[in-house]
Amino acid sequence: MTKFRAWLSAARLRTLPLSLSGILVGTALANIYGHWDLYIFIFALLTTVAFQITSNFANDYGDGVKGTDNEDRIGPMRALQSGQLSISELKTGIRISVIIDLLLVFLLLYFSFKEEHLIYVLLFIIFGVASIWAAIRYTVGNNAYGYKGFGDLFVFIFFGLLSVLGSMFLYTKFLLAMAILPAASIGFLSTAVLNLNNLRDIESDKKANKNTLIVKIGRSKGKAYHYALIILAFIFMLLFVGTHFYSWKSAICLIAFVPLFIHLRSVKKIENPKNFDPELKKVALSTFLLGFLFYIVYNYFL
Repeated sequence: MTKFRAWLSAARLRTLPLSLSGILVGTALANIYGHWDLYIFIFALLTTVAFQITSNFANDYGDGVKGTDNEDRIGPMRALQSGQLSISELKTGIRISVIIDLLLVFLLLYFSFKEEHLIYVLLFIIFGVASIWAAIRYTVGNNAYGYKGFGDLFVFIFFGLLSVLGSMFLYTKFLLAMAILPAASIGFLSTAVLNLNNLRDIESDKKANKNTLIVKIGRSKGKAYHYALIILAFIFMLLFVGTHFYSWKSAICLIAFVPLFIHLRSVKKIENPKNFDPELKKVALSTFLLGFLFYIVYNYFL
């Protein structure tokens, strides 16, 4: 395998659509209130993709050096685990990706705030640095929060609340309480993706002392938790659609929950952890579909 393909593997391209969902929803929310800017849209998408790639590089490195990625792991073989990339190469990749992250954050803030709203600029710089920190510290370091069962909370906050509400604010310079509903919906679904990952890896994580929430509560309760995440996501999005119902087109985005409810039936039947892996893609793509349909509906149909 060439180095280019090794880096593509480490970037985990299949995870990137999920990261775009929050930006699409936040942009659509801004459009409801008459706010749109092409440069903000482009750089918000680029920034969230860059954050996700940094997180993927860091996860590959962190789980690799801790020995969590080993022969017991069920999912795809990682770049460090397989020897495609060395420890020093991954470290360099993380450093370069962080520099790119910061550059994109500053460009995004420039196009959003120009020379105005200095306090907002400082606040979003803090958010940007916190996002980079969260991306790296999930698995890297002695106190990696992903090894202590806090991954779900951080995913909900950064992929849901911060992604949606933060991107909306970049356009509008204000927030409304009702925006929390779709933000939480995306957060619940993003957490569900992580939950499936942890359900799949429960045995190898136990051996590596990676105490994810699933390791702490067990597979049976983990499934119940998964059902709750999907159902809560549906309820929160339904509440938003119900309070912003302009015509039948308002409900188009709810179509994305059809494959998700079918997915729940599949999860109920799974006994072999290996079978959780294909369900990951289903939830990630359904979440992106929800974000995309939400964006289309509230940007073009209403």
